Amino acid sequence: MNPFKNYYKRIVKQDFINKFKTNRNKKLPKLKKITLNFGCKSFPLPKFATTMLALEIITKKKPSITKSKKPNILLKIQKGQPVGGKVELKKNSAYTFINNLNLTILAQFKNFSGVKMKNHTLFCQLPKNTIKLQELEAQYPLFSELPILDINISTNVKNTNELMFFAKSMKLSKNKNNKY
Repeated sequence: MNPFKNYYKRIVKQDFINKFKTNRNKKLPKLKKITLNFGCKSFPLPKFATTMLALEIITKKKPSITKSKKPNILLKIQKGQPVGGKVELKKNSAYTFINNLNLTILAQFKNFSGVKMKNHTLFCQLPKNTIKLQELEAQYPLFSELPILDINISTNVKNTNELMFFAKSMKLSKNKNNKY
């Protein structure tokens, strides 16, 4: 079993029951899905291919290509042109990614500002060229210019207090704006 999923089942659920005085399993916070997205609006095709490959290496799942819905003259994008790639992680793969995110990716940042909260999701952006995994470092010239990686963590919590508790219990870094 994934160590982070085991941690969630044994510790996070019990802490949530003690703090929010809930009894039913349906009201306990759950990790619905994690969406990772690279936006490559003005990238040439070879760079776009390397970002898709990097996304596949990071998540160990094949990414889907997102296409432009509207044309944009300023960015020279036509309707239907590829503009990015995304991967949705659910169940065990989501817990595996959170474990990898905490242990390898976020551990590298000294001044990581943390996650932002929107409705029932936690939102995080990793700046350009900052993802340093062993798999990517082995082929550094190929992955030297990756765009910003957007990470959305969707949950089933009801309010911001529960969302803040969920973020703390999942050991995601603190955000200075939300003060948790």
